[in-house]
This record gives sequence, C-alpha cells and structure tokens, in this order.
Amino acid sequence: MHGDRVLFIDGEALVIDKPAGLPVDPPRDGSLSLENHLESLKFGFRRWPVAVHRLDRDTSGCLLLARNPKAQARFQQAFEAGLVEKRYLAVLDGVVEGEGEIALPLAKVSTAEAGWRMVPDDRGKASLTRWRAVRSEGGRTLVEFRPATGRTHQIRVHAASGLGVPVVGDPVYGRPDCGGMLLHAAELVVPRPGKDPIRAEAPLPERFGAW
Repeated sequence: MHGDRVLFIDGEALVIDKPAGLPVDPPRDGSLSLENHLESLKFGFRRWPVAVHRLDRDTSGCLLLARNPKAQARFQQAFEAGLVEKRYLAVLDGVVEGEGEIALPLAKVSTAEAGWRMVPDDRGKASLTRWRAVRSEGGRTLVEFRPATGRTHQIRVHAASGLGVPVVGDPVYGRPDCGGMLLHAAELVVPRPGKDPIRAEAPLPERFGAW
C-alpha cells in the first residue's frame, strides 16, 4: 500500500483510499487482504492500525483506520451513533432522476446454492440512504449516496430494490461487468470532540472512465 493511497494521517487516525478488489477482512481462501498491508501503514508506530468500519471487496475509497485502541473505541462510537458523514458515488445501470430518501429495512439471507445476500425485510434492521442523481449518459446515471445508517451492502440493495436500478458491475444485486463494480466511497467526515474532524476525499478511480 503506497503512501499515495493515504488521504489523511495524524496521531490517532489514518484514512486510506482502498483499491477495489482488496477485502478488508482476510478471505477464507487465504488471498490477500488489507491485513497484508498493515505493516506498511504503521508510519513509525509500533502497532498495526485497525480498520474501524468495512467497505465491500469491490468498493473503493475512504477507509478509516485507528492508530491506537482509545481512538478506535471513540471512532466506533461515532459510527454507531450515526455521527459520521459518508458520501458515495455510484454509476447505476439505468436512468434515475431527482433526489430522495430510501428507507428499506435489511436482513441477511443465506442459501447453500447462492451463498448469502441482503434483502429488504420489514423485520430487518432499519436502513436509510439519501440519494441525488448527478447526471445521466448512455442509459446510465451517476448518483451520489449519503447513507445515514451503515448496514452491509446497504447502498447496493437500496439502489437495486429501492430505486429499481442496480449499481453497474454489482455481481450480487445486478450483473457483473468487466470494468468492475462502480461504487466508490468518495468522502468521509468523522467528528472528534475538542479536535478538528477527520476529513478525507478519495478521487474517482480509473474504472469510472469518463464519469
């Protein structure tokens, strides 16, 4: 993980621009994950930094790591309390216009054949995403998403089931694409009592092409 992937660093926090394809947690098949890069992200500290939240393997962008256990606990509390601002950019496989909110509770289902996925379910966990269409071209739309909750696959399911249009390249809720999944964690703002907030922006990756 090169230094040019570091978007923010101070004594307690590190925000990296996670590449698409890199899982945050070690996969069962033993392939590379963020853990393989933690040694290079110590920057003079004895401890490895710890990821405070998760991004899907195929999602790129802002990932917060804590550089000590106290900071980790504070950051996790900020996420759980809904105080963290997250802005995502996605290209959807269809045309949507305007802006709005998607409130769809989500639950995890699992089958032996298809593995697990998240589905809208009234008995699931409350999930809220704000969205705004940025521009449409060639039958696809660039959309800004601001999730108010942090459920697994939230934006992907809210796009596919809430807006009726999946994220381009989503292998689970849409259809795979040779260019990969066009979902990117573009901005992260984490408030800190008595300190300036952590702010980071990750540039749009090359796979987004002309967008």
